[in-house]
Amino acid sequence: MAKRVYLFNEGSKDDRDLLGGKGANLCEMTNMGLPVPFGFVITTPTCRDFFEVGNKLPPLLEQEYRVALDLVEKKMGARFGDPENPLLFSVRSGAPVSMPGMMNTILNLGLNDEIVEGLAAKTDNPRFAYDSYRRFIQMFADVVLGMDGHQFEEQIQNYKAAHNKVQDIEMSAEDWKEIVKIYKTLVDFPQDPFIQLKLAVEAVFLSWHTPRANVYREMNNIPDSLGTAVNVQAMVFGNFGDDSGSGVAFTRNPSTGEHLFFGEYLFNAAGEDVVAGIRTPLPIDSLKEKMPEVYQELFDTQLLLEKHYRDMQDIEFTVQEGKFYILQTRSGKRTGRASIKIAVDMVNEGLITEKQALMRVSPEHVEAFLHPMIDPDKKTEVVASGLPASPGGATGKVVFSAEEAVDTSALGDKVVLVRRETTPEDIHGMKVAEGILTELGGMTSHAAVVARGMGVCAITACHGLTINYAEGTATTENGLIIKRGDIITLDGTAGDVMLGDIPKTEASTGEDFQTLLSWADKHRKLKVRANAETPEDAAKAVELGAEGIGLCRTEHMFFEAERIDPMRAMILSETKEERQKYLDVLLGFQHDDMLALFKVMRGMPLTIRLLDPPLHEFLPHTQEEMASLAERIGKSPEKVRAITEGLHEVNPMLGFRGCRLSVVYPEITEMQVKAIISAAVEATELGYKPFPEIMIPLVVNVREIRLINKIIDKGIQDVLREKRISIPYKVGTMMETPRATLGADRLAPEVEFMSFGTNDLTQMTYGFSRDDIGKFLPEYLKKKLVEADPFVSLDQRAVGRLMEIAVRESKARKPGIKYGICGEHGGDPRSIAFCHDLGLDYVSCSPYRVPVARIAAAQAAVKNTLED
Repeated sequence: MAKRVYLFNEGSKDDRDLLGGKGANLCEMTNMGLPVPFGFVITTPTCRDFFEVGNKLPPLLEQEYRVALDLVEKKMGARFGDPENPLLFSVRSGAPVSMPGMMNTILNLGLNDEIVEGLAAKTDNPRFAYDSYRRFIQMFADVVLGMDGHQFEEQIQNYKAAHNKVQDIEMSAEDWKEIVKIYKTLVDFPQDPFIQLKLAVEAVFLSWHTPRANVYREMNNIPDSLGTAVNVQAMVFGNFGDDSGSGVAFTRNPSTGEHLFFGEYLFNAAGEDVVAGIRTPLPIDSLKEKMPEVYQELFDTQLLLEKHYRDMQDIEFTVQEGKFYILQTRSGKRTGRASIKIAVDMVNEGLITEKQALMRVSPEHVEAFLHPMIDPDKKTEVVASGLPASPGGATGKVVFSAEEAVDTSALGDKVVLVRRETTPEDIHGMKVAEGILTELGGMTSHAAVVARGMGVCAITACHGLTINYAEGTATTENGLIIKRGDIITLDGTAGDVMLGDIPKTEASTGEDFQTLLSWADKHRKLKVRANAETPEDAAKAVELGAEGIGLCRTEHMFFEAERIDPMRAMILSETKEERQKYLDVLLGFQHDDMLALFKVMRGMPLTIRLLDPPLHEFLPHTQEEMASLAERIGKSPEKVRAITEGLHEVNPMLGFRGCRLSVVYPEITEMQVKAIISAAVEATELGYKPFPEIMIPLVVNVREIRLINKIIDKGIQDVLREKRISIPYKVGTMMETPRATLGADRLAPEVEFMSFGTNDLTQMTYGFSRDDIGKFLPEYLKKKLVEADPFVSLDQRAVGRLMEIAVRESKARKPGIKYGICGEHGGDPRSIAFCHDLGLDYVSCSPYRVPVARIAAAQAAVKNTLED
């Protein structure tokens, strides 16, 4: 049987998968000689065993951790369950991947009615002892026994109100004794410390599957199979007196990335007071002023830890009676802007390499870096201010609960979640919110840490607001009442709250951002193109680093006002001659569009998809619209209605669309090809270097391609023969039907490139309609029937296998074919990694995802080449 319990001096930071991140780092710091309260770790495989045997501790585990407990007692010079010399424990979770606040913790474990008296006598501090006891009862009832923790807080608030007290520090030992008596009328908890410990270990394991943990793992693509370790650590106490306290510190500023030691501290407070945001902490300099020697030890420790881990560290520490203890270190959550600055600075400081820097920045952080900021020239009156916990600008309707946020956003409205403080239970609301505003907390509170990790704008410690959940209001210091549903704007960079929708500007990328992208371009193998069909979108894509257009959807060009009527008239034509008349009109529009794009792209490839959607999508739907169109194009309303109804399909996504339009109406394809090539000729004459790539959509066999290639070749040669000029071009196909991928070896000789249209390929492989999947996907995800939305992140097992077959077999038949992907998956980091591994030549995504794709492509290239 594998070892299931490790003392803190038996592991290292390399044991993250076995001991979880928290446990591995506690072991590492212990071996570094830092002042870590001693303890032991129960491994993550034990958690998996716990669930496999029906949520029960595996046989003999209790005996194993009791042996470790005895050794901890000897190390600490105290005994668990001994009233004369009590040893208390914290019992905490710790997964291999950091999940801050998502699982459960129990502190002060080991107290009971007898031991609390012994603790009071030993410390000569009954106030501290009974404060610790009430905290333990409340936490144990909430975490282990599943009671509503708010009722305990209500009892404290009622007691304070009755006794004219406001702050916890005003409560005496007798006050806390009375609170303990009240608590014991609400809950019956075990007095035996060893039963407490067993139940606490079980509760931490069970917290792996709490709703908030499940949501967090889903958001961050963390596998359910990892499980959590359990860290059992001797308690030290920040609520011992004025020479004690607790704090959280970052080795660099987590919002800006500046190389400045940053942290917060609360005197005479337990650690959960800082993290939970129950009290607003003081800047870390307050510790320097009052306890300079302790501050210096903390400062030296953070320097050591950052150099040791070569990353910005998030440190939790406690001071008890003037003695410094470190309780945790981990890589700190940071904003997108901070992640880039820290990565670039650490390369310049010689701490990490360029490749390591690329792996330190999440693609999601890069996207958040590009989010809009409040236009400083358009800011209106600031109605409240707080701490700038997570930068950016956000506007939305005010909601006061996570559930309300989810419900309101489901209706299509943007929301700002307003809370006194957030808790891990609010994660589902924070996920959908544009911004988060809290009355309490600090820069290191739950709201701040989670918002920064998610790239969501947030303001904490907004003391100018008084929030009333029952009435659905937030009242400012000046008496202004913000009601549920009101529109407000947050400036998370300045910490300001304003009424209404304030204009925003695009965030400037800055020198560090460009440096990181230059490293990405240096190390990646995949090219990055963009999906665009307007000169504006194409220009933005090029500005953001696109190396071509991977998908130009020509149908989007026909929806503009001056073009839609000729397009509709062409579709409603009853003879080829009538259709050709309108196609000649559309040819001019298409030519001008292509010329504008060639000018923007300046020699970069422009992949143009031939007309793809069902024709009925262009036609009017109501009787009034049909009658109006009929008058404009000289047809009877009855005729328009009859042709429109004839084009109706039961399943249009599998119907008359894609290359089937070219088969039935070759003149449409001829028009498009002539427009593309004539525009390329004109661009060449103007000194540009156009490179069109004509793409045939929705093919299922080689005979379709051969037929359409003849149409394309004729159109191209007609133009070139007339102009007596040569231009480079390619003809290829979209790979978006399962049959095409399975027959790619037959298609290969007829094409020069293949671009995987993974939206349709996913739709046809799954039999899921991407337009209707929202009706059942939430249940599929909840019940683990699928691992992720297959239209967001590529299904590598089935859709990916079809792609792999297509690449392997077509490459064997015709070496030199170029391969790309142009579905929405082209901007998804996990899908990009798969495309790299598959050996594609490029990915194509929306213009604003281009920087994300550049970073993701680089990460895919360097991930297996990093040094330890």
